[in-house]
Amino acid sequence: MRHCNHGPDIPVRYRPRLKSTSQSQRRARVTTTSKTPLLDRIKIPADLRAHDDDDLPQITDELRQELIEAVSITGGHLGAGLGVVELTVALHYVFNTPDDRIIWDVGHQAYPHKILTGRRDRIRTLRQGGGLSGFTKRAESEYDPFGTAHSSTSISAGLGMAVGRDLQDKKNNVIAVIGDGAMSAGMAYEAMNNAGSMDSRLIVILNDNDMSIAPPVGAMSAYLARLISGGTYRGFRHFAKHIAEMFPKSLEEKARRAEEYARGMATGGTLFEEMGFYYVGPIDGHNLDHLLPVLRNVRDADEGPILIHVVTQKGKGYAPAEESADKYHGVSKFDVITGTQSKPPSNAPSYTSVFAKSLMKHAEKDDKIVAVTAAMPDGTGLGQFAKTFPDRTFDVGIAEQHAVPFAAGMATEGLKPYAAIYSTFLQRAYDQVVHDVAIQKLPVRFAIDRAGLVGADGPTHAGSFDITYLTCLPDFVVMAAADEAELMHMVATSVEIDDRPSAFRYPRGEGIGIELPEIGAPLEIGKGRVMREGTTVALVSLGCRLQETMKAADELAAQGISTTVVDARFAKPLDEKLLARVAREHEVMVTVEEGSVGGFGAHVLEFLSNNGLMDRGLKVRTLTLPDTFQDHDKPDAMYVAAGLTAPNIAATALTALGHESALVSLAAERANALPGKS
Repeated sequence: MRHCNHGPDIPVRYRPRLKSTSQSQRRARVTTTSKTPLLDRIKIPADLRAHDDDDLPQITDELRQELIEAVSITGGHLGAGLGVVELTVALHYVFNTPDDRIIWDVGHQAYPHKILTGRRDRIRTLRQGGGLSGFTKRAESEYDPFGTAHSSTSISAGLGMAVGRDLQDKKNNVIAVIGDGAMSAGMAYEAMNNAGSMDSRLIVILNDNDMSIAPPVGAMSAYLARLISGGTYRGFRHFAKHIAEMFPKSLEEKARRAEEYARGMATGGTLFEEMGFYYVGPIDGHNLDHLLPVLRNVRDADEGPILIHVVTQKGKGYAPAEESADKYHGVSKFDVITGTQSKPPSNAPSYTSVFAKSLMKHAEKDDKIVAVTAAMPDGTGLGQFAKTFPDRTFDVGIAEQHAVPFAAGMATEGLKPYAAIYSTFLQRAYDQVVHDVAIQKLPVRFAIDRAGLVGADGPTHAGSFDITYLTCLPDFVVMAAADEAELMHMVATSVEIDDRPSAFRYPRGEGIGIELPEIGAPLEIGKGRVMREGTTVALVSLGCRLQETMKAADELAAQGISTTVVDARFAKPLDEKLLARVAREHEVMVTVEEGSVGGFGAHVLEFLSNNGLMDRGLKVRTLTLPDTFQDHDKPDAMYVAAGLTAPNIAATALTALGHESALVSLAAERANALPGKS
């Protein structure tokens, strides 16, 4: 359904002021064969604001077309961006960005915003090496005042900006745009509670694209939204408040509640009013005749905080995305005409699917196994688990801080909870992991998906830190799968761990194509495996870089250097017996992990040092992810830049042995990893 260009029958004083020149007259002036003639004129939002109101429908059509074509080439988040095209245009048209700050919660809906803010010429580099980020990023544009990617941070950040503005006697607006999905996170309500008590002038736009709170009710809804956001109503409200203050306190409170109740009955905003926000809505987020006057009224208000409830449709304006919003939330490259996504042929199952199927096999035999996800049932593989075991699957919403103690509570009752959470999102619940799980030694099992680098999603979604932040916790079992068969064994191992918490990590994407067992077999806790025996160099790998480590051993063997390869399996507890033997029998030890500094390699170094195993000249090198936040790129290029490929592993061992020529090849390889050379 296309947007409506005609508003409801409302009093003249609430209508948007339209300039006299007709739309047809202006379009007649455009002499170009471009499919986006008006959008072509817009380099920055100031250019947008030079247009008249009735140009905006065509601009939104052109912006939507540009977005679809760009994402069809790069892949990325599509549905959310399509849903906020009108809202994006209206915000930049009404507000004076970048002086006025717009914060896009999560940021995956900000592609239209990027097109309008000086980045259209690079929009087809989205999520590519050296190209635009898939989220908002302060370093990328002055129109991105706050970087986002994780959910529910916008209101907190916006409130901080508003307070900073007020303390410096500035007058700019601060607008936080947050989706109703992000409103399932407690952090959003913490921020709203704080904002309501501070009475700071903050504008929050609730983008309700699942109709989960309240639908707009046509002309009456639009009229009420304009009415209560307008100066006349607010002036009367202030006058009434002033009069009420002359009453005894009990009557003043009753008058306040009566006004809020009456307005809440009409608009549905009672919850937000109770938190101290002035509520406006719901309004149709695809109807510019509804959006513009409300935004202008709110812009000109001198009070706050204010919440505008806008209802939109994910995938708006592109039929395949409208019909299958879940499939077009995040997409690979696709054909614009048919909507068919192009995906390379699969040579092996994904780690996520291997985990899910393995857990299901164990759940068939053990009815105490339950699964918890934080709004990512399909991303974690638990969607299929839920179909088979609906009563044993719990999607708690975007609420990792709740998910972890929720799982801990089930563990106290003898259940076997699996919290399947992306590594990057588990960071949000670290206090709960420590306080509610680890200290109590509760057997919660953490299935840590997307561990390590994640390619196009970049540093905000990289699973870089879980090894480091979990191995420092007492009595925590931490495993890392080298391949999909090992993942099955680690699922089986975790089923048997009933006396303490455990975690197993696995990467994004496909496995290596190894033959899989029918069901995993439990591993001996804290025991690694030797993949190859040698005498000079020991390469000790944790997790999915094992294949590159084996290739490095082949390169070393080609130069006559006998090499041992160890798959550590466990980051905690360490296989101390195996490490001690390897340390005594080799000249050089290199640890390899797809995790941050301070992780597995650091623990190995500490063990070797504390036990005197380096006193006789053992040379130890640790290879980790670099001590920086790596920008998005193709995974292969990111691994080269991180130094976690076979040539660099081999070069590290050679330099430790004194082969200086290895430094030359290492430098050349890293140079090839620069953006634009991947």
